[in-house]
Amino acid sequence: MGMTMTQKILAAHAGLDHVEAGQLIEAKLDVVMANDITGPMAVPVFNQMADKVFDKEKVVLVPDHFTPNKDIKSAENSKSIREFAKNQGLTHYYEVGQMGIEHAILPEKGITVAGECIIGADSHTCTYGALGAFSTGVGTTDIATGMATGELWFKVPSAIKFVLTGTPSRYVSGKDIIIHIIGRIGVDGALYKSMEFTGDGIQSLTMDDRFTMANMAIEAGAKNGIFIVDERAKAYMKEHSGKSYTIYEADEDAAYDEVVEVDLAKVRPTVAFPHLPGNAKTIDEIEAMEPIRIDQVVIGSCTNGRMEDMRRAAAVLEGQKVHPDVRVMIIPATQKIYKQCIREGLVDIFIDAGCAFNTPSCGPCMGGHMGVLAAGEKCVSTTNRNFVGRMGHVDSLIYLASPEVAAASAIAGYIANPEKAGDR
Repeated sequence: MGMTMTQKILAAHAGLDHVEAGQLIEAKLDVVMANDITGPMAVPVFNQMADKVFDKEKVVLVPDHFTPNKDIKSAENSKSIREFAKNQGLTHYYEVGQMGIEHAILPEKGITVAGECIIGADSHTCTYGALGAFSTGVGTTDIATGMATGELWFKVPSAIKFVLTGTPSRYVSGKDIIIHIIGRIGVDGALYKSMEFTGDGIQSLTMDDRFTMANMAIEAGAKNGIFIVDERAKAYMKEHSGKSYTIYEADEDAAYDEVVEVDLAKVRPTVAFPHLPGNAKTIDEIEAMEPIRIDQVVIGSCTNGRMEDMRRAAAVLEGQKVHPDVRVMIIPATQKIYKQCIREGLVDIFIDAGCAFNTPSCGPCMGGHMGVLAAGEKCVSTTNRNFVGRMGHVDSLIYLASPEVAAASAIAGYIANPEKAGDR
């Protein structure tokens, strides 16, 4: 029996010719990453195991969750990994002023490329599968082990094959597609499996679309998400990275637990209602309901804080005004994106519309800062999770959406169709 893309990567990193689903292996790591929440917990464990990291080029620390530091505890956490990075001589440490959200800055800096085996102490580490890498989130003890040894044990996952066909319509992006998929298979539909994206439809998806979709693979319970490597992915890596990479393609006789076909032309703008990313409703279903009034909009995060997301939101907001009852936070994912927004005039569009334009940070995504919700408040957010209490009070409500739906809703004051944003 043949192997999937993920299985081939794991076999290569374990020094094996062949692996099968369920097999336990020990694989060599190309990148080990942690942030200002998970890093401080991993450092004491690491100190019990080793004096030096296995490779100062391959261990990456990014303070992004509570930065700029919101309180004394977050300041102490950032200080601990800052000192660790300095003492270890780490090449890749990105502090406030030059940093970005970890899952946006690593590809942007060319740290992650196709064919690599990557772990991160953050569940959305699966983002790098957009480049054809195996990347997955792990716990802090595993991160400490990875930093010390450069190796980690894995159970080889089985896979679901997603065959994408067609071309998405004007207001449908990667966020709509992945919420649509999670809505179909459920939040545990890919539990400890690899979500492998193939098909001619991929050529119509930008790299930012793919990063968004791979990012949210974990919201279906997946071990990882991974895309085939095409010319667009190669061009991205050529632009951003000087590292060599390896392209792994699934064997024709690779075994899949399931094959799911998705016609992108039929996907509509889609919103995940509280309190699960799989509680998907199309904009058509929403328009048939009573208007869902909102208090806040967040556009940013490791899911939708990239340049294309900024452009999509700005295109809807240009010449418009945010509803007087709505607060809007725009958070570009990296400093490079921040500067590009300035150069393209997007910052003026956002501020003139009545939005707050903020420094790169995870911010309100997981109730950190820069937009925490009060009891009873409703938020349309381009982030990745809408669990109870995720962005603040347990009685607040989060609706996950694309940047365009979020921008249209900011103008309307309720969850709105971006196709009709110009009608208001």
